[in-house]
Amino acid sequence: MPLIVQYQSMLNSKTLKLMLTIVVSASVISSCSKDTEEVERPEQIYYELAQTRMRAKNFFSAVEALEMIEARYPFGRYAEQAQSELIYAHYMNGDDEASHSAAEKFIRLHPRHPNIDYAYFMRGLASYTRDKTLFVRLFNADLSQRDVSGAKQAFAELTEFLTRFPNSQYAPYAQQRLIYLRNLIAQSELSAADYYVRRGAYIAAIRRAKYVLENIPNSSQNLRALKILKLCYKELDYLELENDIDLVIAQNFSDLVEANNDEQGFSIWPFGREKTPAPQS
Repeated sequence: MPLIVQYQSMLNSKTLKLMLTIVVSASVISSCSKDTEEVERPEQIYYELAQTRMRAKNFFSAVEALEMIEARYPFGRYAEQAQSELIYAHYMNGDDEASHSAAEKFIRLHPRHPNIDYAYFMRGLASYTRDKTLFVRLFNADLSQRDVSGAKQAFAELTEFLTRFPNSQYAPYAQQRLIYLRNLIAQSELSAADYYVRRGAYIAAIRRAKYVLENIPNSSQNLRALKILKLCYKELDYLELENDIDLVIAQNFSDLVEANNDEQGFSIWPFGREKTPAPQS
């Protein structure tokens, strides 16, 4: 009998330890779950929180609230508006890649949305501002000396926007930015032409200058392009073509000073975030 009692006592002790272990483990798991799990909030509260943060210019936190709506309530009352405002919030937060992606996503998901013109406009805007790096902002580097592929993409996207929505409330903003981009792209082409002139590659320089005159006819760089052509024709002994360029300059640019022409269109950076219109609710 003593052996049986001792065995039962040991068995009860092991069972008790096992039960205690299970209880403690469950308590720890439950505690961790409560610490990490975020409290569920109604959709409207998230949206109002995002609006409050955007009014306070706390765009980083506004993005978090808007993304929460998109993740938790993808078919809710505020889902489409939240996706539209995400484009703006990302842009004002300085995350141009995310803004461009959000605009692309909105265009793909809501092609008939009342604010679809805004998505097209912001897509073009974000295409170029993401190419204007911090180095350029701080040291005012000459953008025409850099890769302007972003500017060309932005020009194409803003042109598409104006073609689709010529009467949009954002059309004046797009027109202003297109003027800047047109001049920048032309200046970039002529910077390459200047390089070819210094290298004595006059045919290559002529191609760049002609590209500006034929494909970007309304830029502020037309006189500069003509003068590059004149120089190249002179160096190649194409005297008749050189005289033709002189006639064109005399007829069209007699009152224009080259120094002023070179700076025209580049005195204002028209992509200021504080001047960017917000989406309509």
